[in-house]
Amino acid sequence: MGNWEGISEFVAVAETGSFTRAAQRLGTSVAHISRQIKAREQRLNTRLLDRTTRKVNMTEEGRVFYQHCRQILDALSSAENELAELQTNPTGILRLTAPVTFGETYIAPLINDFALQHPQLRIDLTLSNQRLDLMDEGLDLAVRLGPLEDSRLIARLLAERTPIVCAAPGYLARHGTPHTLSELTDHNCLLGTLDYWRFSEAGRARNVRVSGSLRCNNGPSLVDAARKGIGLIQLPDYYLTSELAEQRLIPILKTYSPAREGIWALYPPTRRLSPKVRLLVHHLESQLPSLLNRTVS
Repeated sequence: MGNWEGISEFVAVAETGSFTRAAQRLGTSVAHISRQIKAREQRLNTRLLDRTTRKVNMTEEGRVFYQHCRQILDALSSAENELAELQTNPTGILRLTAPVTFGETYIAPLINDFALQHPQLRIDLTLSNQRLDLMDEGLDLAVRLGPLEDSRLIARLLAERTPIVCAAPGYLARHGTPHTLSELTDHNCLLGTLDYWRFSEAGRARNVRVSGSLRCNNGPSLVDAARKGIGLIQLPDYYLTSELAEQRLIPILKTYSPAREGIWALYPPTRRLSPKVRLLVHHLESQLPSLLNRTVS
């Protein structure tokens, strides 16, 4: 405790220029202020204040010490305020965006739970596969999947996912099972939003450009196409749980499985994150992993 004693008292005297006014600010006695500062100077072996009958001035060492003490007290006050805000009910409008299919399936239900917990909060959820600009659109938060692009934003990891390549048993019986990445050129690879699939080869990430007879930016639609034997797909694990468990789809190229990818909460860089956004991020990061695990286990 000795490292903290006298700091508030010293800052109060430095800012008021008076032991009396410092005592009034802190609700204590002048004698207490004097004892604390004297003890602080003894511990530092440095004179922090020049005292006269009319005025109190900081020494050069005192001015240096004051700058650091002020930062310490500001940080402590900020920490206390943030804890207090977590106990209060946020108000106003909370605007966020998420990808359409992932948002419909996973984010929207969690947002609805959050809305029940905070009925005084108005929530505006936009589901879009376009990467909306948070600052231009006035959004508080975006849920993004996979590799991040916008370095202006602060990212918070909510959960992870693993892309899996799979196909129906009937398709593999007709066209064979690829065992290397180069064999993908001989197969009908059904595309989502990207023109390539992600893999890991010899411990290094590798993107492989693929092509096929069908493209769709909706995961369940691609699952349906693969189940009907149209071609191969690569989708995150949470889309494929029941299909793989019941062997309607068979995983392939497992030795090339890529590293797990992030599911992120992104928000603009501000000095202090607003209570409503902080509470929502905490809600998502505490609930989303278990929701996905229930889906993929």
